[in-house]
Amino acid sequence: MQWRAALLGLFAGVFAWAASPAKGTEILWDRFGVAHVYAKNTPDLFYCYGYAQAQSHGNLLLKLYGESRGRAAEYFGPAGLANDRWVWTNSVPQRSAQWLAQQTPQFRGYLEAFAKGINDYAARHPEALSEEARRVLPVTALDPLQHVHRIVHFTYIASPRLAGPIAPQEAAAHFLDTPEAVGSNGWAIAPKRTAAGHALLLGNPHLPWGDWSTYYEIHLTAPGIDLYGASQVGFPVLRFVFSDYVGFNQTVNSIDAADLYAIKAQGDGYLFDGQVKAFERSSHELKVRQPDGRFRVEPLTTYSTVHGPVIRQDPSGPVALRVAGLDRPFLLEQYWQMATAHNFAEYETALKRLQVPTFNILYADRDGHIEYLFNGLLPKRSKGDLRYWAGVVPGDTSETLWTSYHAYEELPQVVDPASGYVHNTNDPPWNAAWPNSLDPAKYPAYTAPVNTSFRAERSLHMLSEEPRFTFDRFVEQKHSTRAELADRILPELVKAAEEYGPERARQAAAVLTKWDRQAQPESRGAVLFAAWATRFMGPAMGSQAGFAVPYDLKSPLTTPSGLKDPRKAAAQLDEAAAETLKNFGALDVPWGQVMRIQWAGVDQPANGGFGNLGIFRVITFGPLRDGVRTQTHGETYVAAVEFTKPAAHAKVLLSYGNSSQPGSRHQTDQLPYLARKELRTAWRSRKEIEANLESRERFQAGRGPRR
Repeated sequence: MQWRAALLGLFAGVFAWAASPAKGTEILWDRFGVAHVYAKNTPDLFYCYGYAQAQSHGNLLLKLYGESRGRAAEYFGPAGLANDRWVWTNSVPQRSAQWLAQQTPQFRGYLEAFAKGINDYAARHPEALSEEARRVLPVTALDPLQHVHRIVHFTYIASPRLAGPIAPQEAAAHFLDTPEAVGSNGWAIAPKRTAAGHALLLGNPHLPWGDWSTYYEIHLTAPGIDLYGASQVGFPVLRFVFSDYVGFNQTVNSIDAADLYAIKAQGDGYLFDGQVKAFERSSHELKVRQPDGRFRVEPLTTYSTVHGPVIRQDPSGPVALRVAGLDRPFLLEQYWQMATAHNFAEYETALKRLQVPTFNILYADRDGHIEYLFNGLLPKRSKGDLRYWAGVVPGDTSETLWTSYHAYEELPQVVDPASGYVHNTNDPPWNAAWPNSLDPAKYPAYTAPVNTSFRAERSLHMLSEEPRFTFDRFVEQKHSTRAELADRILPELVKAAEEYGPERARQAAAVLTKWDRQAQPESRGAVLFAAWATRFMGPAMGSQAGFAVPYDLKSPLTTPSGLKDPRKAAAQLDEAAAETLKNFGALDVPWGQVMRIQWAGVDQPANGGFGNLGIFRVITFGPLRDGVRTQTHGETYVAAVEFTKPAAHAKVLLSYGNSSQPGSRHQTDQLPYLARKELRTAWRSRKEIEANLESRERFQAGRGPRR
C-alpha cells in the first residue's frame, strides 16, 4: 500500500537530521517556566522547541502522541480502545504517513528536528518521564504531523462523539440554534481607534483545562525570526503568535466542514446512484495492554464508502463521515508561513492556501492592517441550508457528495473596516466589524447561522463604545466580568417577580436589584441569576426562545430582548431561589464562595463566568460538589499585543502554568495573576529575560546541552 511505503520511507530517514544544534544555541528559561530559544538556524529552533516541550510537558506530550498513533490501548490499557478505534476508522496513521511524504524537504527537516529534540531530552532525562510515557519513545517526524491531524480534523471538526447515538442532536445544536456556551475571544483594533496610533491584538482561547487542549507558551528566535506565542502541547508550530511585524489568533468557528451520510446497505455493499458499490474494507489488530503487562489483540474491521468511513450503525443503517481537508497536507507549513510573514501581503499569500480547514482567524500588524476571516474549507454543496447539512443527509446519491471547496475570496471576511476593529467570540461572521456588517444573503445558505451570543454582544458593546483604546484600557476590558444578559433582561425580570411572583421570588428580585451585575468573588446575586438563566435559556443558557423580541442582525446591541412570558419568568426565578437556598442557605451567596479555581493543590475564589451569561471573561464551572463548582474550561492563554515600533510589546498569561510535569512549580505560579485579573509582561529582549532568568541550557554540537 502507498501509506506503508511512505511509512517505511519515514523510518529509513527518521534521523536524517541527526546533528546536534550549532554551538551557541541555547534555551533561557524565565521564572514562569517560559523557554526563550536562541537558535543559530531554523532547524535548531525546531529542535529546541521539541526539547522544551518535552521538558515542560513530557508525560502529556508522549501520551498525546501515543493516542494519535492509535496505540493508546497498547501503551496505557483498555481505556484507550475507543480512541484507537476512532483513529484507525478515520485512517489517521495511514493518511499522516502519506502527508509526511508530501512535505517539502525543508519543512520535513523541521519536523525531524522537532522530534529529535524530544528524543534527546528523553534520552538525557529518563527519570523525568513516567514509565507509561517512555513506552511511546522514540518520537519521529510523523508524530507531530499525525497528532495535529487527529486534533484538528478528528477532534475539532469531527468530534469522536459523532460515533455515539446523540451525535446528530449535538451537531445540529452546534451549527444552528445554540450559540457557543464556551469558546474563545479575539480582537484586532486599527490604529485609528487607539490612543497611541498602534494596532492592538487580543488572543484569548478558551478550552478545557488539561489533556490535548493544554496550551504551551514559548519564545522562538533564530536569524530573521522572533516569534512569541502559544499552541497546544504536541504542535510544532504556534497558533497564537506575534512578531514585531504581524500577529494572529483564532477562535473556533461554526463552519460545517464535516457531514454525515445515511448509507443504504444492500447485500455486501451499498446503493449509490442506483448501483450497488462494494464497501472498502480494512482490517487492523489493536493491541490492548493487560494489568500483568501482557497483551490481548482486538480485531477492528473498518468499512468505507465514496463519502468516507462508516463511523456508526443507526437503527436505519450505517452512517458514513466525510471530512473536509483530508487532501490538504500542508497545514503546519501554512501556519509557519503566516507566523513568519513580515507584512499583510506575505501573510495573506500564506492564508490563501486554505490548508487550515477550520477556525476564525483575526490578524493585526505594525502597518496598521487588521483582518477577520471566517476561515476554513467550506464544501461547495449543490443544495440545502445549514439545518439540512447539520443532520444526516442521504448517501445514496451523488447529488449530496461534495468534492470541492469555496475559494478564499468567497469566504466571509473583513479587511481594514471603517469601524476600526474586528472581533469574534465564536459567533457567526456577520457582525465581525459592526456596524459594517456582512450580508448573509450574499453567501450560500449553508455558510453560517444567523444568531449570536450575549458574549458577542458584550464584546461589541465594549468595542463600539470606546472612542480610542489605550493599551491599559484594552487589557482592562479584556477582564470584564459584566453579564450582558443581566443588562438586557434584569429590570423586566425584577418587575415580573414583583408583579407575578410569590414572596420568595420577590425576595430574590430584591437581591438581584442590589447585585452589581458582575461575576466577581464578592458579587452577591450572580449565583442566583445563573440559576435562573439555566431555567430561562436552558441548561447551556443557549436558547433564546423566551425573549419577546428575537435577535435582529441589524440591532445586536439591543436584541434579543423582553420577556415573552413574564409569569413564567417569575416562576423560574422562584425555582432558582429555592435551589439557591437549598444549596447555600442564602440568596445572596457570594460568587467566589461557590465558584472556585482548584488546580494542583491551589483553591482560590474565581472571577469570570459562563459565556452565555454575556460574560467576556469566560470560566466555565462543573457540577456542584460539596457546595462548590470548580473550573472545567476557559481563560487559558491570553496575549494582549501592541504593535509599537521598532518592537511590539505584550501582556500575557497562561492560567494553569507552563508545565504539567509532576512537582513543577510552574503548574500554579500564574494562578495569583488570574485571581487579581492581571497579566504578565511578555519578556522578549535579552536584557529583560536575563533579569528574570531561572535557568540556562547551552547546546554544543555533538555534546548536547550544558546547564
